[in-house]
Amino acid sequence: MSRLQHFGWFLSRGFGPHGWGHPYYEWNHRWHGPKLYQQSARDLEQAGFDLVIVEDALSLGNADTLDLRVRSAYGGPKHDPLLLAPYLFAATSHLGIAPTVNPLAYSPYQAARQFATMQHLSDYRFGINVVTDVGSSRHFGAEPLAHDAAYDRAEEWLTAVRRLWHSWGPDALIADAATAHFADGSKLDAFEHRGEHYRFDGPLNALPFPELGSEHLSGDPIVVSPGGSGRGLNFAGEQSDVQLALASLDVDTIRAYRAKVIEAAEGHGRSARDIDILFVFKPIVTSSSDEAQRIVDASAHPDDATLLQIAAGQSSDLETDLTVLDLDKPIDPAIFGDHVSRGSIKGLLGKFDSLADASLRDILTAKAKLGRISERAGYVGTADEIADFIQELGDEADNDGFIFSGDLHPVTIHRMLDELVPILRRRGILRTEFGDGGLRGNLRDF
Repeated sequence: MSRLQHFGWFLSRGFGPHGWGHPYYEWNHRWHGPKLYQQSARDLEQAGFDLVIVEDALSLGNADTLDLRVRSAYGGPKHDPLLLAPYLFAATSHLGIAPTVNPLAYSPYQAARQFATMQHLSDYRFGINVVTDVGSSRHFGAEPLAHDAAYDRAEEWLTAVRRLWHSWGPDALIADAATAHFADGSKLDAFEHRGEHYRFDGPLNALPFPELGSEHLSGDPIVVSPGGSGRGLNFAGEQSDVQLALASLDVDTIRAYRAKVIEAAEGHGRSARDIDILFVFKPIVTSSSDEAQRIVDASAHPDDATLLQIAAGQSSDLETDLTVLDLDKPIDPAIFGDHVSRGSIKGLLGKFDSLADASLRDILTAKAKLGRISERAGYVGTADEIADFIQELGDEADNDGFIFSGDLHPVTIHRMLDELVPILRRRGILRTEFGDGGLRGNLRDF
């Protein structure tokens, strides 16, 4: 038996055309209706997963590159994940839902009121995945901010939202029908916020959250954040209940990353108990070791059609059309406009240090190449081999858990989890029942 870990699902395409570009699109689910997602959410709850995080992007991108974003549905369309959440709550009893939200799109008062409402209606299963993308600023009449300044704005926003959530003092709600006294207005905090980015007044006109039984179980919605930069880690250390990171195959790398997040939390008077670090990965589960090897061998020599498919996805993320370039020449850095972040270009490069070091074919071939999880060279393997990896990180790196990534589609979910869930349960890694206290209670159960 191993230690219990937490598991979730990252709806990586956002609330968009799930299944598009894959044969399972022909299951004929309506991606813009709720039933597809409700069915998937029920299956994840049955599997013992704690939460679903819904990716989002507010913009289709630069006006000159819109076709790149929608041609293959890589970058859009995306509907609002906040409005999907109530349908998922209605279909489940324990699963937490954390849509992606951007401080750019919500004033603190509006955010605090809507999120408080969602928290009450969901029985304390609501969370927010806070991102700081600034590429959508023009849609909201705002000037784009630099990387660290966007985090400054997010910190002001979240601190203000939390103050609004707690603008009813602990004794403000009386709710005594015998005396017809509902609340004590003198216990409400009618504060004035005059910050660098926001100006508004309290108090909030939504009900406060109760404490749910211990110092670790306040009723506030869970805050999730990505971001591995120094500024992103500091934000997580101060603000987040769940920190997301891309999975590494190396125990020492996982252990070192966890240490950074915990150090950041401790720097703000918190502890490892106050934050779960969950690593995002997308395993390819095979029926046998031989099948895993066939998939890995085939990936080492991708044909041009496969490379162009990868290029299309990268083009959407970079808002730069790589599909028209010569595969056998290095990429000219001049093709990337000012709207393309250096981080996105670094993500394209992968193992290469610069664009001059490799042809586009070399870069795309490296992205196509898969590896065996049994050799810690990639994420292809049998359910037992993937369970070995998950167990190793729990036992040797004290890992809190994993977030699986993919379409929120029954075919995708069952392809990854059908064999894996029973193995993880038999090994004592995956929960068999949920506790009390909503999403926060589930995340603090162990």
